[in-house]
Amino acid sequence: MSVMTTRQQDIPERLLTTDDLEHFPDDGRRYELADGRLDVSPAPKPKHTRATTRLSAHLNFICDGEFEIHESPGIDLNGDRTRHRVPDLAVFDVPLPESGYFSVPPLLAVEIVSPDSVLRDNHTKRIEYAAFGVPAYWIVNPLADKVGLVEFRLEDGQYREAAQAHGEDVFTTDFPFALALVPHWLTADGPWLRNIGGSADGE
Repeated sequence: MSVMTTRQQDIPERLLTTDDLEHFPDDGRRYELADGRLDVSPAPKPKHTRATTRLSAHLNFICDGEFEIHESPGIDLNGDRTRHRVPDLAVFDVPLPESGYFSVPPLLAVEIVSPDSVLRDNHTKRIEYAAFGVPAYWIVNPLADKVGLVEFRLEDGQYREAAQAHGEDVFTTDFPFALALVPHWLTADGPWLRNIGGSADGE
């Protein structure tokens, strides 16, 4: 996710909280907070949204609706709500919050990398999600020649690489539920729906 830090004329000179996000426009951009500092992401480009939508559809199909799978959910990462992140996709095993945003760790957070977000997705959010206790973190890199996916698992408060797959390799995992996924079909033209799980390979 590409991010820029912005200062607007009406932003108060104090740490921002998620209450302040209510006053920002619904303009397609993504508003996040990093320790009270506003980060604004431009609206995602078509390849990015294609990957997110296809991944969401595949996960929902595999889990048969037993989990809450959300695209771009707002998550408060600390009690004073000065750290607020919006992963591209997240999987929860808790009911929807009665008000406000999610404030508990999802089972899985996923970020789709853009050219400007490599450091942020691989470093900043990796540290933040680990500190919040998110058990699994996926980074999807939709490169033009070969889409890649890296899975991290939380161990002793830090993420360790558990698996990775690229292009038409089949990625498999048992968490948050057992599934197979071919990264190529997250963005490729063609019959992605019947191939994304790898079952139609070679037919």
